Amino acid sequence: MPPWPAALALLLAALALLLLRPWKRAVGARTSVRDHEEQEVVSGGPADHFSDRREPLPGGCSLICKPSALAQCLLRALRRSAALEPSPRSWLSGPHLQTFCHFILPVGPDPELAREYLQLADDGLVALDWVIGPCARGRRVTNPGSLPPVLLVIPNAWGRLTRNVLGLCLLALEHGYYPVIFHRRGHHGCPLVSPRLQPFGDPSDLKEAVTYIRFRHPAAPLFAVSEGSGSALLLSYLGECGSSSYVTGAACISPVLRCREWFEAGLPWPYERGFLLYQKIALSRYASALEDTVDTGKLFKSSSLREFEETLFCHTKSLPISWDTYWDLNDPLRDVDEAAVPVLCICSADDPVCGPPDRTLPAELFHTNPYFFLLLSSHGGHCGFLRPEPLPAWSHEIILESFRALTEFFRMEERMKGLSRRRTSFLGGRRRWGGLQKREVSPSSNLEEIFDWKRSYTRELSGRDLLLFEMASHNRTLTALQLTV
Repeated sequence: MPPWPAALALLLAALALLLLRPWKRAVGARTSVRDHEEQEVVSGGPADHFSDRREPLPGGCSLICKPSALAQCLLRALRRSAALEPSPRSWLSGPHLQTFCHFILPVGPDPELAREYLQLADDGLVALDWVIGPCARGRRVTNPGSLPPVLLVIPNAWGRLTRNVLGLCLLALEHGYYPVIFHRRGHHGCPLVSPRLQPFGDPSDLKEAVTYIRFRHPAAPLFAVSEGSGSALLLSYLGECGSSSYVTGAACISPVLRCREWFEAGLPWPYERGFLLYQKIALSRYASALEDTVDTGKLFKSSSLREFEETLFCHTKSLPISWDTYWDLNDPLRDVDEAAVPVLCICSADDPVCGPPDRTLPAELFHTNPYFFLLLSSHGGHCGFLRPEPLPAWSHEIILESFRALTEFFRMEERMKGLSRRRTSFLGGRRRWGGLQKREVSPSSNLEEIFDWKRSYTRELSGRDLLLFEMASHNRTLTALQLTV
């Protein structure tokens, strides 16, 4: 965490800007907040770009997705959720207050963490913080009869451990999860033992961390949640690994999806300066170790997030690359078509960091990909979604409820597939046995013409299935045929 003087300076600057000047939106939206609200009134809503396939939810929220059985299951769960019920408007309703309370306020009572350092293939280190307490209301059983699931939490790309991340972990702990927080190289007290940092969307370190988590909990379901800019890492991992990701379900809170445009357009002044200052403070302790890799003088004089990112990862002394090449390798949506895990993205129409959803969220992703779901709220700021104390952020409850709905859906799907498989196997065996009994088979018959299905059929069955089929048929001719195959 940054020193408290730096955090206090950020807070004072933020309050001054709140009182003295209107703010600009990011990612090309150069209108003030008041202008944007007037546009909403004229156009009919904050996200007319997502008017197709929009399902209304309580609390002024909407679910945008491609119709499917999974979408219907998730929609039913969200409509039953008490977390989305409208509540009286409070002083926390403003988007900037929601965002500042999330990023700047202290995290509260220190949680009980058990840290593990994982040495990577290139001798680098990442840290895994297992949240073990405190659990004020006791642990609940999430899925009776099954192992407690693991919840992998990925903070934002700057390494700032926010109050909402810890709040999510403590709530998940109460619901029976094993929460673990992934920290990148050099982030949140993790030593930087090699002069290499993790690029914005490079999931190689995360792959090794997930492999280790699976080693520790081989049979437990694994869910993943990312916050803000950290979503680029999670989405890159899901896209590169596809169906081999080991993840059952994922959620992204206020994800940055069009990352290159986000960096190039810039953020509103206080957020741009605040995030930039935090990164400079965090990396200043490794300035001497990075001198042989990057131009540290230029790095710490950067005046924008883009300049900082480009100097750190593109203008390296050993292997410089262009800005275009960097995003070809790190765009979180580069392999999004390969993702095979349900992903719930929770976004706010008044997000002051990401900008308006019609310009920053790819509508076609949610309209065409059956694995991606967008929960769009009218209010919530960036990664805020706060409610009056002591209630947790409503996004946390929604995420855990959606994971519960996914678990039930997949369990029901497996049960139906098992019943269908057994029924098909039983009826198919009876039909084939009856057909073979009616047909006379002589030793001189042309077996290739009679059993023209034999090779394609045996490729689909295991040896155990063939043995059961053979015992059920009691036909010597069929037995001889199977032995020849």
